[in-house]
Amino acid sequence: MSARRIAVISAGLSTPSSTRMLADRLTAATATALGELTGPDGAPIEVSVDVVELRDLAHAITDNLLTGFASAELESAINTVVSADALIAVTPIFSTSYSGLFKSFIDVLDPDALRGMPVLLGANAGTARHSLAIDYALRPLFAYLHADTVSTGVFAASADWGGAGDDVAPLAARIEKGARELAEAMARRDARTGNDPFDPANYLGEGGSFGHLLGGLAGE
Repeated sequence: MSARRIAVISAGLSTPSSTRMLADRLTAATATALGELTGPDGAPIEVSVDVVELRDLAHAITDNLLTGFASAELESAINTVVSADALIAVTPIFSTSYSGLFKSFIDVLDPDALRGMPVLLGANAGTARHSLAIDYALRPLFAYLHADTVSTGVFAASADWGGAGDDVAPLAARIEKGARELAEAMARRDARTGNDPFDPANYLGEGGSFGHLLGGLAGE
């Protein structure tokens, strides 16, 4: 059986939180979609999930920004995110963009830590007028980090939870579409492991280095 792990970032500020509710819906749908796929070896895929509630790390994140040092709790959360097979990132929208807490956590990550990682973006706000924030705010942020964001971002306005929603598609349908894309991206990425033509290990050989390619410079 193949194993995959999804990290979930929830930047909601209240308890309970509609941000966390959206994150949980996206996570459940992704796990279901991934369970219908198979790994490169044809075996079923087992899914595990780790949720990082940024609200609980707010002080540690601020301290890290001020001092440059991460607490043990924050370091654990960072490792949880950067070592995952995929990421679901959900933020409330404040003043037409992601929350300050969400951006502050992203700022403490190494800029290359999410390179190539499949990411499903989610956001929520009181009104559908902010639905484009995923495309004009969140997507550029993760593009800078070289993450592999799936094409469907899932925005939820207050009306979506009541069933009225907007004229695009019901929230449940958008969640299912985004989750399916993330699951498929995870499967494709796993299938390509070791086959990346830009990975030096694939053409340098075991223990090789660029020195070998330059004429006996290994070990210098």
